[in-house]
Amino acid sequence: MSYSFTVRMVRFSVRTPTVVINIPPKDKIDLTNPEGMLSIPSFKNIIMSEKLTQETINKKVWNACDTFRGTIDAGQYKDYILTMLFIKYITDVHREKKEEYLKKYNGDEVRVERALKHERFKVPENSSFDYLFEHRNESNLGELINIGLEDLEDANRSKLEKVFRNIDYNSEANLGQTKDRNRRLKHLLNDFSELDLRPSNLVGNDVIGDAYEYLIANFASDAGKKAGEFYTASQVSVLLAKLVEPKEGDRVADWTCGSSSLLLKVANEIGTKNVSLYGQEVNGSTWALARMNMFLHEMDNATIEWGDSINNPKLREGDNLMKFDTIVMNPPFSLDKWGAEDATADRYNRFHRGIPPKSKGDYAFITNMIETLNEHGRGGIILPHGVLFRGSSEGKIRQKLIEENLLKAVVGLPANLFFGTSIPATILIFDKNKGKNTDVLFIDASNEYENGKNQNRLRDKDIKKVYKTYHNWETIDKYSYVASFEEIKDNDFNLNIPRYVDTFEEEEPVDIKSTQQEIFRLKKELAQVESQMSDYLTELGY
Repeated sequence: MSYSFTVRMVRFSVRTPTVVINIPPKDKIDLTNPEGMLSIPSFKNIIMSEKLTQETINKKVWNACDTFRGTIDAGQYKDYILTMLFIKYITDVHREKKEEYLKKYNGDEVRVERALKHERFKVPENSSFDYLFEHRNESNLGELINIGLEDLEDANRSKLEKVFRNIDYNSEANLGQTKDRNRRLKHLLNDFSELDLRPSNLVGNDVIGDAYEYLIANFASDAGKKAGEFYTASQVSVLLAKLVEPKEGDRVADWTCGSSSLLLKVANEIGTKNVSLYGQEVNGSTWALARMNMFLHEMDNATIEWGDSINNPKLREGDNLMKFDTIVMNPPFSLDKWGAEDATADRYNRFHRGIPPKSKGDYAFITNMIETLNEHGRGGIILPHGVLFRGSSEGKIRQKLIEENLLKAVVGLPANLFFGTSIPATILIFDKNKGKNTDVLFIDASNEYENGKNQNRLRDKDIKKVYKTYHNWETIDKYSYVASFEEIKDNDFNLNIPRYVDTFEEEEPVDIKSTQQEIFRLKKELAQVESQMSDYLTELGY
């Protein structure tokens, strides 16, 4: 067997271009084999290096979730899975950094430790995934993980303070009694141990952050009704990020930030880390996910606060609320008991246009957004269609917002885009710097999407069409319409999209004469067939 043939055999065994094979030199290969089979003692020295792709990581980590499926609700076990992914990633990054410094300083441990202190995060020994994996057979495994998280938090207080306080790996209520709990946690550690998440082993710089987003999206799908509390469908986030047209250097906020995916889409749209991100989230465990998500995307300077943004806004400067260049929001739809009883005494005077109904907090979130935009700020918010036409106090607030020339665009979205609800939603774009242009652009994008098994999905071409129409400020037949203030006023400030965009498709006129002739022809053919069938039946004796 020739050397070149051996090389070809090895090459044909490789199915992916990310695999690199180093073939031993020809003179090192022993081709003598009494059975005529290939015998290469040096073959075990062939190095097969396969970098982890986004798809591979997503699949491996999602499969690891089997440890908890059927045991606790997806809304709970996402915390355990995502936190363990976080620990594994920072452990592998830290290990690689240490290896680099050991090589750089010729094994001088003192200089290595000094260099590691200047890295963006620190990993105490007992907080590392490697330590936990080594102790996976201990009877107090859950307690060891909890202690490790506490020490990790203490070592990185400015970035991770209080992030892990809602996550308990020693919880009997969530993870079962000691024996079952240890078995589940051991399986989890075993599953994650198969992943090598060192940066040098990853395809792309943001693969872990993206895997985090992938898992959050899948947990949202599993979680059903409560999913919207922590995740906005990715393509809707991309569209909203484009519509608010963020710029480098902007101060960007999301008052209902969930896991912070929407904020990160805005940063990605800008294309630089020269942006200041701020968020507030009412759910404690989701707030923790947001902090970890920002950390994994290397947005260490992001400020994510925990609390109710309407009743206890935390994004403040002195005694005043912070002002932002850009705000994006996907608040809970028509939130009941949002705090209307305290709105009249609001210390920030956010509700001077009126107080929304107690059972529907949509305009409370709109008002909060408007009042925290700076003088040239732009804001985009996702809400149910009811905000466009409901009357009473909502109608009065809507009228004042239009009269103040704050509303810039209304975009109607397809139904079933969001986890937990099939109703169609709308995006409202507000702009405090509209100038003398009092027109409002209406876009009906409700019929352009891709059907999905569980949720429908906006395609790239759908997003591009909406943004191009918005950017060009176009009226397009049966798709968009630029309405004047007078037209909106004549409609009693009702913003229901069909009042402005006529999507009715007229049926082609029916040609009565030709239709009658076709019916006559078909009847004649049917009579012939029936006659022939009767003859066949007679021949058969029926």
